[in-house]
Amino acid sequence: MLRKIRSGLSLFKQALVGSATINYTEGSIARATFLLSVPMILEMAMESVFAIVDIFFVAGLGAEAVATVGLTEAVISLLYAIAIGLSMAATALVARRIGENNPQAAAVVAGQALWVGVAVSVLVGTVGFFYAGKILSLMGADAAVLATGETYTRIMFSGSFTIVFLFLNNAIFRGAGDASIAMRALILANGINIVLDPVLIYGWGPFPEMGLTGAAVATNIGRGIGVAYQLYYLCSHNRRIRLALSDLVMRLTIVAQLLRISVGGIAQFLIATASWVFLMRLVSNFGNEAVAGYTIAIRVIIFVILPSWGLSNAVATLVGQNLGAAKPERAERTVWQVVRYNVSYMLLVALVLIFFPIWVMGFFSENPDVVANGIQSLRILSYGFVFLALGSVVTQAFNGAGDTMTPTWINAFSFWLVQIPLAWTLAMAAGWGAEGVYWSIFIGDLTMGIIGTYLFMRGGWKRRSL
Repeated sequence: MLRKIRSGLSLFKQALVGSATINYTEGSIARATFLLSVPMILEMAMESVFAIVDIFFVAGLGAEAVATVGLTEAVISLLYAIAIGLSMAATALVARRIGENNPQAAAVVAGQALWVGVAVSVLVGTVGFFYAGKILSLMGADAAVLATGETYTRIMFSGSFTIVFLFLNNAIFRGAGDASIAMRALILANGINIVLDPVLIYGWGPFPEMGLTGAAVATNIGRGIGVAYQLYYLCSHNRRIRLALSDLVMRLTIVAQLLRISVGGIAQFLIATASWVFLMRLVSNFGNEAVAGYTIAIRVIIFVILPSWGLSNAVATLVGQNLGAAKPERAERTVWQVVRYNVSYMLLVALVLIFFPIWVMGFFSENPDVVANGIQSLRILSYGFVFLALGSVVTQAFNGAGDTMTPTWINAFSFWLVQIPLAWTLAMAAGWGAEGVYWSIFIGDLTMGIIGTYLFMRGGWKRRSL
């Protein structure tokens, strides 16, 4: 027994430290999954901690401040969609080149991905800087929210490069199988954000009291330092992948390949996140308390399902590398094994949130209306967690194979042909209010899980060439 414990601790330490010598296309699938998923889970945890920490400290400023964060985050989620879509392409191509035992080609892919990130960051940052107030107005913000949050929204959009490069750089490390670097970058970024958030929001010590603006400043400083850490390791350390100046020379063929794969990935997440923007807009019809409750509930859910996301992200790397090594059957076995892990975990989380939502919401707010809305959304959304677990794993299997279009069509059908019409019908036409929105999310997750599994079982993703 003691030997097993020591072996488990040694494996956990290896997952945290990382290694350039591990071959994920050979040996135990469970071991490979563990070594990749542990740092990816912690990486996702660190990304989500940004949201949890911000909302925890901002909640003390009132419902208008929380609503501002929720509405801004809903729009910025469109940027997340672009960053994640680009990241999927980078992960798929880097993983495939690493599986082919060609790290130099993987470094060239990384260099081209960074140029694409620069272009996206400049465009989004410019639009957000000049049109922050109009963005909030379009999302249904009232005068109180506009007065409180326009500067916050402007700063968050202007710092969009930190979001884009955190995602892109981490995708490069994940594709190479060096997920521990991605994890440590976000631990650093979060540690700085956790310290600066209360200091700048409430003016602790010699620092000025900046209110909601302080949350934006703290988040961007933390993320910016995280990006600097990533670039340092990407350029200065001989890990699985090392970027040289020659890799930054523009190669239009690879840029075009990245963009071609990214189109599906970006569309995939734009469809999903644009539907979330629409849902948030629907919820805003029922008051700031409904928006605040829903915002808190969503951030709690994002945090507690992080292991699910980590497992799913590990699948993308494992599928990509195994296909690169000409081992499609091993790639398929990996997916089904991770499905079992993921469904088991998400079922456990669902039971906790269904039976103990009052304790969870009470930690973030004392406003009874905010708490009531949060409890309702937590319970209803949890009913779909098993299907969400299934859908997320098979979706990432498609993405890891470079087939980003199949999940795009799945999302288009599940969210825009099923979820959105149902949300409007239940919330507005049937008079269910915000509860109707929550039930539509449950139905959307169920639909995505069933359709995604069926298409995955057909096996066309195994023959995808990159």
